[in-house]
Amino acid sequence: MDWDKLRVFHAVAEAGSFTHAGETLNLSQSAVSRQISGLEESLNASLFHRHARGLILTEQGEMLYRTARDVFQKLTIAEQRISDSKFSPEGPLRITTTVAFGSVWLTSRMAEFLNLYPGIEVSLVLSDDDLDLSMREADVAIRMVPPAQGDLIQRQLMSMPYKIFAAPDYLKRHGIPRTIDDLDKHKLIVYGEDAKPPIERVNWLLEEGMGKGKIRKAALRVNNIYGIFRAVEGGLGIGALPDYMQRESSRLVEVLPELDGPYINAYFVYPEELRNMKRIAAFRDYLIRRIAEDGLSRT
Repeated sequence: MDWDKLRVFHAVAEAGSFTHAGETLNLSQSAVSRQISGLEESLNASLFHRHARGLILTEQGEMLYRTARDVFQKLTIAEQRISDSKFSPEGPLRITTTVAFGSVWLTSRMAEFLNLYPGIEVSLVLSDDDLDLSMREADVAIRMVPPAQGDLIQRQLMSMPYKIFAAPDYLKRHGIPRTIDDLDKHKLIVYGEDAKPPIERVNWLLEEGMGKGKIRKAALRVNNIYGIFRAVEGGLGIGALPDYMQRESSRLVEVLPELDGPYINAYFVYPEELRNMKRIAAFRDYLIRRIAEDGLSRT
């Protein structure tokens, strides 16, 4: 069905005459009449009863009008939402980040964000695999590595060191390590071989203070940082974690505080075509503020 003809039909049905519809569409009465005749011919059905007092929809015309009216109403709503999204923070927002950052830090702060912006409808996708933002698998991402795609906008949110932590009950049972050499006598929890960590020297805890070519034995290997976090919290052993995790847990005690491991960076990432969307800016600005308030902004 020809869209232009359907648009003219909808205007005629609303106006009740070719002349008034033509004024609305800025078309001549004869041009409107030709469009309607062409639509009727393509459908092989009469859409209007024509008489001296104006136009009345036929049964087939009523059926088409109800459908056209619904379509145009939905288009008007969509147009309004698109326009509103440029000027006010509302509409759907699909956010993706890692399982660890999403579970430990982000989800507990979404209530405040949604109270500030009740018009934004948030969906969180927690995954250690990068969703394709250019294919709109998500609108924005908080990533621990800079994006490889050149068509994505990125902003560094923070830079955090890995530090060494253990649970109080583990330290009560096994003692507190006072020097790096003391780690040789402790149970260490590190990344597994099939993990995809965001930093190099991810298992630096096994190498720190050791001679060339030597490493410590690991008590447990886990394929993501959230698993390491939970194992350390549970008192299984000592692990290296981004320091934001300690702020979110009463079950972590820092040991060997003089040692800083590698730094991990977090980036706010979104596609170029969403640059002017107010809901994107609202979430970005909220993240920047909360990260600063939490003392995590070390960029």
